[in-house]
Amino acid sequence: MKLTIIQTGEVPAPLRGQFGPYRKMFETMFDGTGQGFSYDMVPVSDGAPFPDPGQLEGIVITGSAAGVYDDFPWLNPLRAFIREAYGSRTPMLGVCFGHQIMADALGGDVRKSEKGWGLGRHNYGVVTRPDFMRRAPTALAVACSHQDQVIVPPAEAQVILASDFTPNAGLAYRNGAALSFQPHPEFADDYTIALAELRRSKAPDDVVDKALASVTTKSHSADVAGYIGQFFKGR
Repeated sequence: MKLTIIQTGEVPAPLRGQFGPYRKMFETMFDGTGQGFSYDMVPVSDGAPFPDPGQLEGIVITGSAAGVYDDFPWLNPLRAFIREAYGSRTPMLGVCFGHQIMADALGGDVRKSEKGWGLGRHNYGVVTRPDFMRRAPTALAVACSHQDQVIVPPAEAQVILASDFTPNAGLAYRNGAALSFQPHPEFADDYTIALAELRRSKAPDDVVDKALASVTTKSHSADVAGYIGQFFKGR
């Protein structure tokens, strides 16, 4: 199965030399599932034209420094792409900004949260278990880095992951072919740490320090990657 990565952002410039391009994080994550995925990448935030979603096997919408409320010229075409993919039931995953723009495009409310920065490894309760997550534990610990949140999910979405900080952290959509997560299962621990340190000038020091300490706890990122792999393979 070929996954088309809709790239909406890149690893921050100060970290790119060490951690490489963002697409490689997704490819490494999906390779780790053992499902034999192949990949294509479309850098829409750099002006690349959108493909026809009805002709794709699977779609991954990445994280980004952009917000859904920004006025970048690629945002409205991305919304149209998401709606068309949803209507054609092309399997589609959104992560962080991808999670937010999918919710925005499909009728939800996304804003910068008054709770501030979410950084480091957060714990999310498993609210609902779709078939591809039927063996999930009661909670999953996954890295995050965001200020914006899905405040109100679309009517088409069911919450599957939640925390006090991020009540709508995971959404499964009723067409059976769309899934999104606020946290980043593609982040390795060293990148999670480096990214939190990079936010120190923007986020309060105590938030950054707590984020760094959180990385010592067990990660469930590989488990979430496995669930995502099952989601795509089951479509």
